[in-house]
Amino acid sequence: MKSRERIFVVQKHHASHLHYDLRLEMDGVLKSWAVPKEPPTKSGVRRLAVQVEDHPLSYADFEGYIPEGFYGAGKVECWDKGTYVLIERSETKIIFDLRGNKLKGKYALIKLKPGKDPRNWLLFKTKNSS
Repeated sequence: MKSRERIFVVQKHHASHLHYDLRLEMDGVLKSWAVPKEPPTKSGVRRLAVQVEDHPLSYADFEGYIPEGFYGAGKVECWDKGTYVLIERSETKIIFDLRGNKLKGKYALIKLKPGKDPRNWLLFKTKNSS
């Protein structure tokens, strides 16, 4: 099921640990995953992606500092931004085509096995992606 273009952003977040926040526009919010290592730009590279709370769409433009004492305190900067097309979405799988400056092509988020942390997903660029 193809759909309209939506926004995505990856924010480099210098919090207690450096990580990257992948945010996809869905259901009127930014569905969000914290990715501990730089998101993959080539197929064959897999990254853990931990689902975190949804953010408002306006957060896609946020760059700056979250003050000490607040959740996520630290520097936030845009690492990549663009649009994407949702190809498939279920409870355990999200397939999407990214059209950013650094991330381009078809990507997948696959939920890891039940029984483990239910927030854990696997992020990777698909093999047949350019």
